[in-house]
Amino acid sequence: MLPKTRGTIALISVHGDPAIDIGKEEAGGQNVYVREVGEALARQGWQVDMFTRRSDAQQAKIVQHTPNCRTIRLTAGPKEFVPRQELFEYLPEFVEAFFRFQHQTRTIYPLIHTNYWLSSWVGMEIKKRQLVKQIHTYHSLGAVKYKSINTIPLIASTRLAVEKECLETADMIVATSPQEKQHMRSLVSEQGNITIIPCGTDINCFGSVSLAEGRAKLGIDSQSKVILYVGRFDHRKGIETLVRAVGRHEVKEHQNLKLVIVGGSTPGQSDGIERERIEGIIKELGLEEITIFAGRVEHTDLCNYYAAADVCVVPSHYEPFGLVAIEAMASGTPVIASDVGGLKFTVLDEVTGLLAPAQDEAAFARAIDIILSDPQWRNQLSQNARQRVESKFSWDGVARQLDHLYLSQLARLHQEFLTPAV
Repeated sequence: MLPKTRGTIALISVHGDPAIDIGKEEAGGQNVYVREVGEALARQGWQVDMFTRRSDAQQAKIVQHTPNCRTIRLTAGPKEFVPRQELFEYLPEFVEAFFRFQHQTRTIYPLIHTNYWLSSWVGMEIKKRQLVKQIHTYHSLGAVKYKSINTIPLIASTRLAVEKECLETADMIVATSPQEKQHMRSLVSEQGNITIIPCGTDINCFGSVSLAEGRAKLGIDSQSKVILYVGRFDHRKGIETLVRAVGRHEVKEHQNLKLVIVGGSTPGQSDGIERERIEGIIKELGLEEITIFAGRVEHTDLCNYYAAADVCVVPSHYEPFGLVAIEAMASGTPVIASDVGGLKFTVLDEVTGLLAPAQDEAAFARAIDIILSDPQWRNQLSQNARQRVESKFSWDGVARQLDHLYLSQLARLHQEFLTPAV
């Protein structure tokens, strides 16, 4: 039985469609976050409408996930995929479509939780025309991202300005780690309200499969030593660092080695181009026979891949949190991650896995070698990883923290409505 209805909330994720298959072009952790948070909040008693942009004319306008949680696709610009760096010009249309939906359904959202900087702009525009509380989660900070890339996009100055305005004007910013909060303060603005609520994972799905069961389902030999990567084909995800680490002698000398790369790609799109580049490096290093490109995997099937792995590697140049890390840890799989951003919060060095400097293939090779060479220690890391996720990173636990935040903001909204302006 659902608890008493708390109210209606809008989760806004312009480019991260909660109903889309994970692994498609630009579909990753943010999509998972919004959908899982939405469904968990519905279990708390909220009516949750998740707004995203329609990117295909064949897509359903509304996808009902649970009785109290649905995805609503608004038309803004062409009904086709548009890279997120080109979406800003369509945001005014998104705002108007949002208001039309409210009018047509006679629904008012007193609280909106926006995700990523594009959605924050939408949220700030809604606040100009409607009495509403805005909560925001960045998922990625431009001020951090632009430090790690050589070519700065034309949209950069707009993004940086929007992120600063959002931090200073939103009713509350949700940082997913202490490191992300620190970056907001040092790189964006000293003004604004910030609270820390981590991302979560499905602890009933991840961790439900044993190593032997996972390998049997995937057809991987029980004697194999499996190194796993899960994520998009994106230069910033650091797949090249992982591949070159596996190509070093201290890793290649391990018997029955397997490198499994999970993630979809679209020919001609940026992720397809990155996959072709990675395939070229794998050929250059002579790793074709030990490398498996698993392609796009249904989110519910990922548990088999995590379970089958000896270690999961998250070599990102930067991550504000890193959902893959906690999915792997929930599965009892030790994680080797870049010593950056929220990964320093998620992964406890030498407790649930190992941290290595980003883009340092030699350091990643040493870390992989250490874990593969010591099965007993690997098992201890595995137990520690599962325990950490159970205690800190379940979706229902995240939803309970958001529930408390939302209720406090609605109480403030009620008080503001009753208090006459001076």
